[in-house]
Amino acid sequence: MPQPSVERYAPGARPARAASPPRAPAAPAPPAQPPGRRIPAFWPRLFPTLVVLTLLTRAPSFARTLWNPDEGFLATQARQLADGGVLYDTVVDRKPPLVPWLYRGAFGLFGDGSLWPVRIAAIVAVVVGAGFAASIAHRRWGERTAWAAGAAYVLLTVGLDPEDTQAATFEVFMLPWTVAAIWCAERSRWAWAGLAIAGAALCKQTGGAVLLPVLVILWQHRAGPRALLRLGAAAALPVLALALAFQPGRFLYWIATGSGAYLSADGSGLRPLLRAAGGLGLLALAALPLVAGLVAVTGPRRRRLRHTADLWAWLAASLGASTVGLQFFGHYFLQVVPPLALLGAAALREIHPRTAMTSMALTALISCCFVGWGFTADRTELDHAHRVADTVRAYTDPDDRVLLWGMHPEGYWLSQRAPASRYLTAGFLTNFSGGRGPARVGERYAMDGAWPYFRWELRRRPPQLIVDDARGKPYGAWRVPSLRGALERGYERAARIDGADIYVRAR
Repeated sequence: MPQPSVERYAPGARPARAASPPRAPAAPAPPAQPPGRRIPAFWPRLFPTLVVLTLLTRAPSFARTLWNPDEGFLATQARQLADGGVLYDTVVDRKPPLVPWLYRGAFGLFGDGSLWPVRIAAIVAVVVGAGFAASIAHRRWGERTAWAAGAAYVLLTVGLDPEDTQAATFEVFMLPWTVAAIWCAERSRWAWAGLAIAGAALCKQTGGAVLLPVLVILWQHRAGPRALLRLGAAAALPVLALALAFQPGRFLYWIATGSGAYLSADGSGLRPLLRAAGGLGLLALAALPLVAGLVAVTGPRRRRLRHTADLWAWLAASLGASTVGLQFFGHYFLQVVPPLALLGAAALREIHPRTAMTSMALTALISCCFVGWGFTADRTELDHAHRVADTVRAYTDPDDRVLLWGMHPEGYWLSQRAPASRYLTAGFLTNFSGGRGPARVGERYAMDGAWPYFRWELRRRPPQLIVDDARGKPYGAWRVPSLRGALERGYERAARIDGADIYVRAR
């Protein structure tokens, strides 16, 4: 039988491939984009949603002139700076400079008669923070979790007393910096992460607590000493530069060492603990569906959430920062919102999608209740401040300086009268703080050097009018010897408004 022919090949040679039919020319490939620069397709839908959600939840912020004394303090500071005042010299506070500068810039651009420019800035801050949170969630867990994290961030920022959440104050502007620090760190952008940490700390000192989770990320990435050096240098240099600009001793005194007595709960009794329970309770209520999901996923014999070690460290650091000074004001707990929103969103990813949607719907419903509370919140203190401001204007001329002895510096801004002292509240001179009991309150507990400077101010340019707005509090003017002496020597009582005594200078 004929044998089939067998082709032989040289060692290592391969048989020739059969010719294939010619193909049509391929379409040109789209230009390649650098890794990490491509915008996810869902962002054109998510970002406008976050903007609208923020506008709805912060709508009550435009419903009143002021929300709390911090807004009044910042507004008065901004006017002082516009009139040539010098921060940490003739214009003082215990806070870093970024937020006072923000108010000053907004007033310079849009006028100082209303706070709507900084309210808009607060909306921008919330949207930016929510965007960073959504981006972090998308990188770790995907699109669905990004939507949940961004929405949860916005909804939880109003989950406290409206006086604490609707005001455009320190924590609102600090939060985007903290989320940006985590965003940069997880992408190994250590210098940018350090700058974000500095930005957070220069809005409010406790913003520096985000350094802990950033260090956790650095350790997870095994980044090494060079990355640590870049992070530390970028975080420290802006602070050091400002310290040199303001004189290191003066800068350190006002933002740290001069507040020793204030950062203490001595004499407060149970008030701080009750305030802490109230603040944490409200935030827990706002986040209840998310917290329930988190407990369900991380409870006993449950699997651990992936990629969350830094978030747990962030949550712990934020809670710790909220306790500094043992004052526990409600707005302190806003610092907990970003890690809580991200952890809650990560937990929803692990449960049934229908249950997760129900949890987010319930969170939105609870947020609606807080928004409604914002529109109906008590206005007693604000109405009192307006009546006092009207009285101040009636008894003084626009160029007169006045002294409002109390804890509500918004009266200076509302009355459009310049303060007679750089100390805008009696707290600097008596160590009184909201809710502090009568112990450790008085002239001898003032900040070091405050009373000699205050007496010099009163002698140099005596105020035309003094308002004792203590209304029975332990720092009342007649309980403070130096101020009582000044009133007895040169002032007469002219009116009484809601318990506040108005004294005019004797002719």
